[in-house]
Amino acid sequence: QVHLVESGGGLVQAGGSLRLSCKTPRTILSVFRADDMAWYRQAPGKQRELVAVISSGFTTTYSDSVKGRFTISRDNGKRMVYLQMNSLKSEDTAVYYCNRVNVENTALYPWGQGTQVTVSS
Repeated sequence: QVHLVESGGGLVQAGGSLRLSCKTPRTILSVFRADDMAWYRQAPGKQRELVAVISSGFTTTYSDSVKGRFTISRDNGKRMVYLQMNSLKSEDTAVYYCNRVNVENTALYPWGQGTQVTVSS
């Protein structure tokens, strides 16, 4: 069983910043440096949505709603994925999750517990 562990969430005022971290376990299913990784979020009453993707080659893509404000990065040596979130808005309030994704950006592992981000206006 793969356990993804997200951390770094919290309560922040609008305009503030947070940095989320995701620890991925060592697994026989894949070699982390070869995996594409992503951050998702789920706001209350809404479906989970894809926020950002970083490929094994460090190519990054973002949803329109966070482009220019969020930055996804990775540390292959530590098997970590990060999401730097700047200029936060109340609509960024959600539980944030990370996951390994395939070429269609479909999540491949069981979901972790996520980390709550709350932005007060």
